[in-house]
Amino acid sequence: MPEFRYKGCTLDELMKMDLNELAKILPARQRRSLKRGLTEQQKKLLEKIKKAKELMAAGKRVKPIRTHCRDMIVLPIMVDLTIYVHNGKEFVPVKIKPEMIGHRLGEFALTRKKVQHSAPGIGATRSTAFVSVK
Repeated sequence: MPEFRYKGCTLDELMKMDLNELAKILPARQRRSLKRGLTEQQKKLLEKIKKAKELMAAGKRVKPIRTHCRDMIVLPIMVDLTIYVHNGKEFVPVKIKPEMIGHRLGEFALTRKKVQHSAPGIGATRSTAFVSVK
């Protein structure tokens, strides 16, 4: 399998970049968002992620990271972590892969379920009045 590259940079090179350098190679929407600065929620989430990475490096068990911050941009430091993102009802586990860099966390925790219709019930239409109940 070929090594992962994002706009010509390997994952190790992306990890070494600071936020301003990384912003230069991200798409315009993400670049503008990072240029304005992170919100307090996003800064808090980033601190939790850094702490979790340190604990993982030390070989300790990491408490799951849960967040409501769906607008956080996936950064290289998040790769290989599982972040639980709130979808409005529950926290959905999102395993961060290198291909997700530059996207937002909310894109991977869907807020709407697929509608699953079952068979029509008795009284649904006039024709069902003559269908046997069995």
